[in-house]
Amino acid sequence: MSRELINSICAALPGAEVSDPWGGGHDAWKVGGKMFAAMGTIDDGVSVKTPDIETAQMLIEAGVAVKAPYFHRSWVRLPVDTAEDELRHRIESSYARVRSGLTKKAQAALPPFG
Repeated sequence: MSRELINSICAALPGAEVSDPWGGGHDAWKVGGKMFAAMGTIDDGVSVKTPDIETAQMLIEAGVAVKAPYFHRSWVRLPVDTAEDELRHRIESSYARVRSGLTKKAQAALPPFG
């Protein structure tokens, strides 16, 4: 996994935008103003949202992810050695989850997805 790969996956999602809300070189990917993926300045992985705390815990227990520092318990951090297909799946799932939580008006303003 590399920052470039993560950014290319995120950038390909309809309406996705990147910002650095905390300064210092963080990448926070958002859709409709809501974050779905984040990377810190240390390239040690990417944090993504899961459907719920139980799913996050299952991924942690299975060794797929670790607890995402500074985020709600429904977020996990995928480490740098995560396989590309797993990485893509988790980022796209996080995006879809966040996008579906937007208002109908905000969703309608976005390009189609999937």
